[in-house]
Amino acid sequence: MKIGFLTSEYPHPKIVNSGGIGTSIYNLAKGLIDLGHEIELFIYGQKRDETFYENDITFHFIKNVKLKGFSRFLTQKKIEKLVNTSKVEILEAPDWLGITSFIKPNCKVVICLHGSDTYFCHLDNRPVKFLNKYHEKRALQNASAFRSVSQYTATLTNQLFDLKKNFTIIPNSIDVSHFTNTKTETANNIILYFGTLIRKKGLLELPLIFNEVYKNNPNAKLVLIGKDASDIISGNSSTWTMMQTLFSNEALKNVDYLGSVPYEKIKEYICDATICVFPTFAEALPVSWIEAMALGKAVVASNIGWAIEIIDNEENGFLVHPKNHVEFAEKILNLMSNFELRNSLGQNAKQKVVENFSLQVIAKKNQDFYRKVLDQKHD
Repeated sequence: MKIGFLTSEYPHPKIVNSGGIGTSIYNLAKGLIDLGHEIELFIYGQKRDETFYENDITFHFIKNVKLKGFSRFLTQKKIEKLVNTSKVEILEAPDWLGITSFIKPNCKVVICLHGSDTYFCHLDNRPVKFLNKYHEKRALQNASAFRSVSQYTATLTNQLFDLKKNFTIIPNSIDVSHFTNTKTETANNIILYFGTLIRKKGLLELPLIFNEVYKNNPNAKLVLIGKDASDIISGNSSTWTMMQTLFSNEALKNVDYLGSVPYEKIKEYICDATICVFPTFAEALPVSWIEAMALGKAVVASNIGWAIEIIDNEENGFLVHPKNHVEFAEKILNLMSNFELRNSLGQNAKQKVVENFSLQVIAKKNQDFYRKVLDQKHD
């Protein structure tokens, strides 16, 4: 098959913007290439138009059209023409901002739920912009087929848009072969969070959780890795600045914020950590959790929605509501003081990833899904 992915982000040196969606496409593309399929990436929002072939992938960089009042529509038509010229058989796009709302290419269009703006606004208890919801719904209504990275996201999306779409559930994946932990664990009391510093990921709860941890274990250290984001509710330009006021004076001395770190380097920090924590409120299916688990780390994470589709509570990690600061801290303290427990949970977590989230397993599921979508034309 010749498969195209439409995205505004991807982990490539020429592209500034790269997040969870980009990482998921990167992993999936690699798996599909290994299965013998052709991959073309259509990456809009770039500084210039450029097409090149690299690492078995055809890249199309797309510069957005600038014309007041018509920029989005004209950019969509530009994308449509390029997709038709490439003659891909199937085009997958994320639900975020409904980029395909007015794109009607000569191929099947799949919308994959990674979490729309409407979805995240709902989880954040924020109003969604009318036009954003309009385009996201229209994109869903016009698509040929649908998949979602979690059942929770699929169910909630249908509710929010008043739809009854049949979503095929295929989670995100990682290349397990790139996640090998050869380090012997030392009880260094390091609690690691990696990801964007932002309210929706529970970063305003984490200081209060760590305060409780520090009261019982003054040797505990909290290491934070990720881009500092502005806070959409308060208008503050720095979540990190807001966080610092929430730590006790004593606990703050044991906090180390490293900022953004190269992707490969993050793995080293995961391996060095005693445990990893993710007190998030809003996700679809976070790759960061899967990466920590793949490296055999015990994880304490949010128990909201999608979480049970990744972690089996008390079997391969602990799930706690982010606002339950004392219980969240108790799980952390329990793991930090019990090597056998965290080793057991970590090994179970690694096995869960190999069986359910490895690139080979997920690529095969996507291959079968795309073939089914293409066969629909014969129905």
